[in-house]
Amino acid sequence: AFPDVYEVGMSHLGLKIIYHEINRRDDALAERVYAPWPDMEKALREENYPLYGIESFSPLMNYDLIGFALLYEMNASNILTMLNLAQIPLRAIDRTDEMPFVLAGGPCVCNIEPMADFFDFALFGEGEEVIHEVTECMKKWKEEGKPGGREGFLIRVAQIPGVYVPSFYEPTYQEDGTLREMKALRPEASLPIVKRVVKDLESLTSLTAPVVPFLVPVHDRINLEIFRGCTRGCRFCQAGIIYRPVRERSPESLVKAAKEIAKNTGYDELSLMSLSSADYSCVPELVDAILAEVEEQKISVSLPSLRLDSFSVDLAEKVQKVRKSGLTFAPEAGTQRLRDVINKGVTSEDLETALSAAFGAGWNQVKLYFMIGLPTETDEDIAGIIETAAQVVELYKKVRGKGGVKVTVSVSSFVPKAHTPFQWFPQNTKKELERKQALLRSIPRPKAISLQYHDARISHVEAVFSRGDRKLSALIELAWQKGARFDGWTEWFRYDLWLEAMRELEIDDTFYANRGRAFDEVQPWDHLSVGVKKEFLL
Repeated sequence: AFPDVYEVGMSHLGLKIIYHEINRRDDALAERVYAPWPDMEKALREENYPLYGIESFSPLMNYDLIGFALLYEMNASNILTMLNLAQIPLRAIDRTDEMPFVLAGGPCVCNIEPMADFFDFALFGEGEEVIHEVTECMKKWKEEGKPGGREGFLIRVAQIPGVYVPSFYEPTYQEDGTLREMKALRPEASLPIVKRVVKDLESLTSLTAPVVPFLVPVHDRINLEIFRGCTRGCRFCQAGIIYRPVRERSPESLVKAAKEIAKNTGYDELSLMSLSSADYSCVPELVDAILAEVEEQKISVSLPSLRLDSFSVDLAEKVQKVRKSGLTFAPEAGTQRLRDVINKGVTSEDLETALSAAFGAGWNQVKLYFMIGLPTETDEDIAGIIETAAQVVELYKKVRGKGGVKVTVSVSSFVPKAHTPFQWFPQNTKKELERKQALLRSIPRPKAISLQYHDARISHVEAVFSRGDRKLSALIELAWQKGARFDGWTEWFRYDLWLEAMRELEIDDTFYANRGRAFDEVQPWDHLSVGVKKEFLL
C-alpha cells in the first residue's frame, strides 16, 4: 500500500522490490493499492465500495497483511483514508481476529511513534530479507490454526529481528511532557529494536521485470540501484545515517540487470540510483558498459544525484549523449561558513570548476537546491543563496561570452530529523521561515534566475511529526476526521484543520517543532537503533 497517488507510488523502487520479493514465492501473493484522489474517495463512499487491490479488485479486508510504505510524514492522513475506505478500524487495538494485520516499512519507521497506534507492527530497516521471515511466520501461524489469535501472531512476529510491535511497548512521560522511558511490556519485546541490514546486495535477486505503469508516473524510467548508503555525513541528512553502511553492487550484475530491464520494459531512460551516484567506485566504467548495452535502443542513462566535488564533464557528456537535459546540484547553503556547519564538504571553487566545465561543454540550464532555517544561519547566509546563483549567471557569460543561461533556485525549509546530528536543534518558527522567504524574494536578482520555495506551513507540520511522540496519533486522527487529505500537496493542504485539531487536543506544536532539546533528553525514537551511536551524533 502506497499512501499517495498511483503516479507517485509507481515511481517508488522500494515498493516494487517488496512486490517482487513476495511474488517470486510459490506460497504468497502481493498486490498493490494506492491512495485514491479525493474525487475517487468520494465515489467509493457514495457507492459504499471498499478499497481494493488493483490486480484482482479484491477488497483489502480479504488480505492477511497490508503493508504501507512510509516515505514522508505528510502522508499520514492518507493512511487513515485508505484504512477507513477498506472498512478496517484505524487503530490496531480495535481490530478483530478476522481482520488483516496492518504493518509499515520505509524510512519514517525510524520515528514511527506519531503513527504507532495505527499499525500492528513495523519492519525497521531494509525489507528484502525480513519480508520473507514475516511471510513464513504468517504461513506457519495460519497452518497451525491461528493459535492465540491476533496477539498470538504478534508475539511470534515480535521475535523476528527488526520487527517492532508498538502495542508491546509503553511510553511514560515526565511532568514537563518529555519522555521518561519506553517500557517493554512483554518478554518478547526487545529493547532496542535494531534495524535490518542486507549485508550483501549481490545476494538479492535483481528486479528485472517490474510492473510497467498504465499512466505516466512522476519518474517514468528504469531505476537501477547501484549502491546503498553514503559516506558523506551531511548533518541534516537522515538517509545518510539510516542507510549505512555503504554497500555496492558489482558492475557485472548491474550491466546484466540493465540489459534485462530494458528488454522487459521498453523505457527510454535508465537512472543509476543512490544517495550520491558519482561516489560509486567505478562509475565511468559502469556508465560505459551500460551505454554499450542500451545505446542502440536510444536509451539514455542519467545520474540523478551528482555532487559538485565529484562532477566530471566527461561523465555528464556520457550520460546525456542521447538527450541533454539540465544539471542539478545541491550546495544546500549560501555561504562557505554554513556549508561547513552542515558538513556539506563542497566549496565555491567546486561550484565554479564544475559549472565552468559544464557551460564550456554546452549546458545552459542549472537547478540549485538550497535550504533555509539551518542551525546557526544568519541573514547573510540567506543573501548568499542569491549571490551564489548570480555568480553562476556571471560564470556562464564569462565562459560563453554571452547570456542565455537558466538558473532555477529551489529552496526548502530545514526540518530536524530523528537519528541525525541535528535532531536536537529546533526548527525556525513558521513566522521566521516566512520572513526568510520574504527576504529571499526581496533581494534583487538577474532575470536568468527563477526562485521556487516550499510552503513553510507544510514544513512546520512535518517537523512536528518528524520529532513527535505517540501522543500525536490522536492529532492525526482528529485532523483526518476534519478533512485532512494529501497534506504533502500544496493545493490540498489545510493548515487551519491541523491548527484547529491541535487547539482541541491542547497539543503545543512548538513543543515538538521549535524547541531545542537537551542532549540527555530521552527522544521518542531512542528505542529504535539504526546502528549509529548517540555519541557519534553528538
